[in-house]
Amino acid sequence: MLIELNEENFDNETSKGLKLVEFYTTWCTFCRNQRIELIDFEKSDMWIGLVDAEESPEIAKQFGINGFPTFVLLKDGEKIAEFVGFHQKAQLLDKLMNYIS
Repeated sequence: MLIELNEENFDNETSKGLKLVEFYTTWCTFCRNQRIELIDFEKSDMWIGLVDAEESPEIAKQFGINGFPTFVLLKDGEKIAEFVGFHQKAQLLDKLMNYIS
């Protein structure tokens, strides 16, 4: 499932469990291509949060996001990993497997 996040719901949505969050911008070509890769997750049980860094700049600043797209993996609200740049679906799943116990 893909969940749009912003300043109002970010903390509540990401405070428990393992959560993958993508930071993007609407003007970023790589981000648009990344969204095509993420569409397959829309109807899955995998939780992916989406943060428009222009609409929610304080969240992006909190995590030190400098490029787009950037994925941040959170465990109970704390950052445990970061993946910068475009990732094909298989690449993303492969990276995530290192954090699933």
